[in-house]
Amino acid sequence: MATKILMPQLGESVVEGTVSKWLKQEGEAVKEFEPIMEVTTDKVDTEVTASAAGVLLKILIPDGTTVTAGTLLGWIGQPGEALTADNGGAPTHAPAHAPAPTPLAAPPSTTSAPQRDLGFISPVVAKLAAEHNVDLQLLKGTGLNSRITKKDVLTFVESQKTAPAPSQIEELAPWEKPGDGDLFRPPELQMAARAGASPAPTPETVGAGLAPAQAGDSFVPLTPIRKSIAEHMVRSKHTSPHVTTVFEADLSNVIAHREANKAQFARDGVNLTFTSYFVKAAVVALRAYPVVNSVFADDKLLLKRDLNIGVAVSLGEEGLIVPVIKNADDKSLLGLARAVNDLAARARAKQLKPDEVAGGTFTITNHGVTGSLFATPIINQPQCGILGVGAIQKRVVAINDGDGRSDLIAIRPLVYISLTFDHRILDGASADNFMAKVKETLEGWE
Repeated sequence: MATKILMPQLGESVVEGTVSKWLKQEGEAVKEFEPIMEVTTDKVDTEVTASAAGVLLKILIPDGTTVTAGTLLGWIGQPGEALTADNGGAPTHAPAHAPAPTPLAAPPSTTSAPQRDLGFISPVVAKLAAEHNVDLQLLKGTGLNSRITKKDVLTFVESQKTAPAPSQIEELAPWEKPGDGDLFRPPELQMAARAGASPAPTPETVGAGLAPAQAGDSFVPLTPIRKSIAEHMVRSKHTSPHVTTVFEADLSNVIAHREANKAQFARDGVNLTFTSYFVKAAVVALRAYPVVNSVFADDKLLLKRDLNIGVAVSLGEEGLIVPVIKNADDKSLLGLARAVNDLAARARAKQLKPDEVAGGTFTITNHGVTGSLFATPIINQPQCGILGVGAIQKRVVAINDGDGRSDLIAIRPLVYISLTFDHRILDGASADNFMAKVKETLEGWE
């Protein structure tokens, strides 16, 4: 009997996914647990494996299509097997547990303007729009292929709550309007207007009318991950007042420890990376200064009990992803190294689950792997801070002879480490105390 290929539920909060690429074509042999397709969500790219061996009989959902969890994507069976009601039912696009996810019409609209094609509207979006009486024709989708997402509907609903009613808007005299008179207009715009020149661009107008593409220009479509990164970074800068403090640490003891132990770790199947040491040092510092492991919540701080450390992993041109080491404070250096190895490998192989990139309370990004000395990373919301690790370089430094009587010139392996933090939560002194603990832990490694 033919076996159904269903869109999996990729995490508790993930209700839909996009078939980004079929790895097998109709008629090709499939082994059990062999990857057969790539699926993209707003959190992660991952591979879906075959639940049975046989032949890919039929592909029902083509590349680039977004469907809800449980949707029937295709069939696996034996060569020559016919798809009938007797062997599992005729193939349809319907989810295994619900009616077919066909494009849904927008809620009734009072306008008589021509209705545009909204494309695929998920049941979740349609239900949410109906509950809030939202006309989907008014929304511009931010999802894949301009698809309207749940977030688009919620953002629109919130904007309507804050917008004043027409009757509440006070009509001002022309000279009192910032856009019409000169009373509140910046002097440079007043002069430009009087001279007949075009006013200088403002933050509200920059990007509103991009220059048209010229000959030789080309557009590169954004991947779902790149779109998610762009949105997350902009939101972070608008949410938290970012401040960065930079320390320098001597890694002589860390390097000596790694050289003495990496062979033993290798026998256990683990590559002892420098990242493991920075995670361990961050755990020690977070224990000493738990406020860094907190979230800003209106008029109070939410101190997080668990220490879940996110480690940024580069995916090359596709961007980066931040898998999370849960309960990092419960792990030894060997356990942390094993977790770093596993998460990084599966991130690059697109085998992470959405829950494995969620729940982080603090993030580390090792930008030094590409030669960067120090950087000012953007906070991974809603966390308090992010630790940046630069390249390890041998540099000439002045050191004490140990007796305190004279200074010596020495060559030491040094690294710049930076903490970008939310200034609503931390002040410079508390951030520096945290970083001093990280530095102390690295330099005093035994």
